[in-house]
Amino acid sequence: MSAKEIVQDFYKTDALLETETVAKFLHHDAVLEWHSSKGFLKLHRDEIIALTAEMSKAYVRSKIRISHIVAEGNTVALRYSHYVKTIENPREEMLLAHFMVVWELKSNKLYRGYQMSQL
Repeated sequence: MSAKEIVQDFYKTDALLETETVAKFLHHDAVLEWHSSKGFLKLHRDEIIALTAEMSKAYVRSKIRISHIVAEGNTVALRYSHYVKTIENPREEMLLAHFMVVWELKSNKLYRGYQMSQL
């Protein structure tokens, strides 16, 4: 499977709400550097998985709409919008944020991520 296919598989599922699925995609030394409208976060593998667990407490559904994806070797860049449905209102889909992320893969796993998001 190509790097692009691995990243697409990760974002096209409800993986961002499933800790076991996220854990399968992440390299054991994974790091995500995230610049958001609220500041900078540097998350290691366990922290990414913990964030997934927290999200699964608030949201019943997560949907990623990818608008752009470009791959070169083991590096994949994508632009997407992340929509969620809350536990309180599972019928209404709301925009969580817009994202741009570049992932470097190692051993067919997400290894280094560089992400920016905006509400």
